[in-house]
Amino acid sequence: MKLCITGGGTGGHLAVAEALANAAVENGLEVIFIGSTSGQDRDYFGSHNSFAHTYFLNTTGVVNQRGFAKVKALWRVIKAFFISRKLLKKHGIGATYSVGGFSAAPASFASISRGIPLFIHEQNAVEGRLNSLLKPFSKRFISAYDESSPIKGYPVKEDFFELARVRQEIKTVIFLGGSLGAKSINNLALSVAVELKDLEIKIIHQTGKIDFDRVKKAYDELGVEVELYAFTKEMPQLMSKADLAISRSGASTLWELCANALPALFIPYPYAASDHQYYNARFIVDNNMGWCQREDSDIRSLFISLLHENLSQKSMALQEHSEKAVAQKMILDLISQEE
Repeated sequence: MKLCITGGGTGGHLAVAEALANAAVENGLEVIFIGSTSGQDRDYFGSHNSFAHTYFLNTTGVVNQRGFAKVKALWRVIKAFFISRKLLKKHGIGATYSVGGFSAAPASFASISRGIPLFIHEQNAVEGRLNSLLKPFSKRFISAYDESSPIKGYPVKEDFFELARVRQEIKTVIFLGGSLGAKSINNLALSVAVELKDLEIKIIHQTGKIDFDRVKKAYDELGVEVELYAFTKEMPQLMSKADLAISRSGASTLWELCANALPALFIPYPYAASDHQYYNARFIVDNNMGWCQREDSDIRSLFISLLHENLSQKSMALQEHSEKAVAQKMILDLISQEE
């Protein structure tokens, strides 16, 4: 069988696409990718061994546009739809897996128009608008947050599971601002740095590239030793050294922390579409596996109150909730549905 994977725009969507592509190839499928020239798609998959072919079409998001810009964005999607129809026919695609994001629209609608089975992965607790629209036409709709989902869990690299451990007391804290950084998290780290030093708690901090110089200078002026990164690909190793994380609650990072059994205080990005980061974090809180606090609240007080917590209960709950080899299960499910 030949599989098309489509979607992206952001690293979270693309990480799922990568996991699915690797699992598909391991199971003998030929895979193509259809994404966009906008967003991170081309940087992420410009050259990728798992894809036989990659296509990046001229599309942008439609929902966040206004006036003539919305009409122009919609016209681009329509043109990309017809290109996608040709690509699906050219490669003899037997099924399409959408990982969401605006990049997924042309190939997803093209698959439906050609009668090609559409499988969807929803990465957030709040369904994206495109996924909600396509859901009734899909053969499978997979979500880690939905009890009715036929497959539980979220595709995460095995490294996070292999380096997992149950935490108890806090000896090291990791602050995660994401690849672009989160100024509120960076400022929180600086505001508690001296207190952590006095408690002999080590600090690991990923600042984002934009804020790195400012944060480094501030730590130097405070006289606080810190393991500091602008950006790093060694996240499994860094998480494994930490006992508590302070993080945004994008889906990929949230489930990586879950797989690593690393409890976290989540500070959702306040401008995320449909406030999905807040609802991602609420899922963790409602299952008694972590904490969540809005940016405009007293985050510092809550953080300080956690420093003497015994984390074992939440850490074990995270470990029990995590599912290994989710991408593999998704691909095997697809194959079984198409046999």
